[in-house]
Amino acid sequence: MNDKFLKIGVPILFIAAVIAIWEWLVWFYQLPNYRMASPSDLIPKFWQFRELFVVASWETLWRTVVGLALAVVFGTGLGMIMGFSRIAREGLYPLLVGFNAIPKATVVPIVALIFLGQHDFNTVLIAFMISFFPIAVSVSIGLSTLEPEYRDILRALGASKFTIFWKIALPKTLPEFFGALKVAVTLAFIGTNLMEIVSPHGRGLGALFDSGRISADYPLMFAVLFMLAALGILLFYVVVALERIFAGWAERAPN
Repeated sequence: MNDKFLKIGVPILFIAAVIAIWEWLVWFYQLPNYRMASPSDLIPKFWQFRELFVVASWETLWRTVVGLALAVVFGTGLGMIMGFSRIAREGLYPLLVGFNAIPKATVVPIVALIFLGQHDFNTVLIAFMISFFPIAVSVSIGLSTLEPEYRDILRALGASKFTIFWKIALPKTLPEFFGALKVAVTLAFIGTNLMEIVSPHGRGLGALFDSGRISADYPLMFAVLFMLAALGILLFYVVVALERIFAGWAERAPN
C-alpha cells in the first residue's frame, strides 16, 4: 500500500466513516437534537456562528500552544534532571505522581479564583499543568535507561558530558519524547477548555460551549466539541510532522 495514502488517506477515510455512522445512528433511532445532534445539525451552527467560531478557535488554539510550549520546556528540563540524577528521580517522582493524581477539574476553579480576571494566564497555566507530566516522565525514562556501555566507550575516548548527551542520550530520548508530546497535546486542550468553561471571564471554544449549554442549544455544543476535536487532530499532526523531521529514523517500515 502506498505510504502517502496510508498516512493521509486512511485517517481521512476512518474519520469520514465515523461521521457517517454517527449520522446514520441518529437517523435510525430518530434521536432529537437535544439528545444527540447529528453531523448535519452542526453545519447550520458553524455557518450561523462562523465569526464566533473563528475567533474562539484562535483564542483556544494559541493558549493551548503556549501552555504546551511551556510544558515542553519545563517537562524536558525536569526530565533531564531526573534522568541524570537518581536522587532527584527518587525524590521527585512521588511528588509528580501525587500532583498528577489530583483531578485537574478540581484545580481549575481554585486557579480561576486565585487569578480572578487574568483569563489568559489562567488558561495557559492549566494547559501547562495538565500536560507537562508525560513529557517529564518520558524524558526521564529515556535518559535513565541509557546503556552504560555507550557512556563508558565515549568517556574512554575523551568525550565530554555534553557530547555524550548530544550524540547518545538526546537521540535515544527523542522517540519517547514525541510519543509523550502526542499525549500532552490532547491533555493541553482539555486543560484549556476546562478553564474557558469554568472561568467567569472565559473566552474561546469553552465559553462558546457554555453559552450553548445555558441556552440549551445542543447542536451548538456538539459543534464546539467537533471543532475541539478538529483542532486537536491538527495539532497532533503538527507533532507528527516534527517527529518525522527530528526522529524519523526511529520509525519502523509499515507492514
